[in-house]
Amino acid sequence: MKADAAVTPGSRAGVARRPSLGGVLRDWGRIGCLGFGGPPTHIALLRELCVVRRGWMDAQDFEDAVAACNLLPGPASTQLAIYCAWRLRGRVGALAGGLAFIVPGLVAILALSVLFLTGDPPLWVKGAGVGAGAAVAAVAVHAGWGLVPSSWARARRTGEARWVVYLSLGLVAAATVGPWLVLLLLGCGVVEVIARRGSADVASLALPPVLRVAAIVVGSGGLLSLAWVAFKVGALSYGGGFVIIPLMQGDAVDHYHWMTDSQFLNAVALGQMTPGPVVHTVAVVGYAAAGIGGGLWAAAIAFSPSFAFILLGGDRFDRLRRNRRVRAFLDGAGPAAIGAIFGSAVPLTTALAETWQYAVLAGAAIVLLVARRGPVTTLLLAAAVGVVVALAGGPVPHS
Repeated sequence: MKADAAVTPGSRAGVARRPSLGGVLRDWGRIGCLGFGGPPTHIALLRELCVVRRGWMDAQDFEDAVAACNLLPGPASTQLAIYCAWRLRGRVGALAGGLAFIVPGLVAILALSVLFLTGDPPLWVKGAGVGAGAAVAAVAVHAGWGLVPSSWARARRTGEARWVVYLSLGLVAAATVGPWLVLLLLGCGVVEVIARRGSADVASLALPPVLRVAAIVVGSGGLLSLAWVAFKVGALSYGGGFVIIPLMQGDAVDHYHWMTDSQFLNAVALGQMTPGPVVHTVAVVGYAAAGIGGGLWAAAIAFSPSFAFILLGGDRFDRLRRNRRVRAFLDGAGPAAIGAIFGSAVPLTTALAETWQYAVLAGAAIVLLVARRGPVTTLLLAAAVGVVVALAGGPVPHS
């Protein structure tokens, strides 16, 4: 990313060709409505709009923006959507584009939360939920596997043995320590910085604030605890979107008891089947904790860091990409996050209650890893199986 392009939003687009704020709302809202399939789909749609169709950004600038957003914690495709709007219309455009991208999926997932989590839903709804939920562990493994090649390629230049250790630690932590996983992700990043720079000061700066915050909120319950869970998802998650699963599951199910295992599986499935970022899953957790207000609260907390990163630091993206400490930190936290995604499959699998759900899980693994179909198709097929089983009188786990 060229420095002059980063400093002045809209400079590359040309003032005459910049979209109006109404145009940003329309175009980014369209992507928010059609963006099924996660970050690859979002990136492709943004590129087609901003580079290919409208010529608002050149290809190199867009690729640099993708790389810079991948260096940030939180939902990278959401940050890319906000950044592209910032480049064209400044801070107001960033707010407009980001909200237009986020809100359609948020509305959809909150509506589905009411359907799936409230009272006694119809039998077919229960069947769809437990069917789709049965496939979630396979979707998590698929997501983790897709992140391995690029991460391993970087490790071959920086330290293969440490990469294996970080990934292994993340896997074990996701399957065991649950709510404290974020500390391990931060710790692996700090260790990698120290390994490369020999600077122990980084550890003292990075970990104590997080430990203090965690100590305050972990036992408090209520909206403060929900805010902490959402903050972990939005500001302290590294790697792919699925790392939010182990960051939330231990708190939502085991510690605060906002949800049952079955409801959490439904939440993850809904986050995959609705358009927009997977981070929308946090809104389902918020709904389970405190109704519609809790869902909106959790979403606001989770997405606020993405807006802050762009609004406060968008003109510094070029320096961010060149920062060796940032890259070193991510080379430690990133593999641990991938391991955590793999590790999340363990509690997701043990949450299954019926034999037919394990058959659905095996089928989903084949569809994803052998037939190479996408997660949305896989989850819809699994939901259809669940509906058939439920309507045929088969056993359906209670929420």
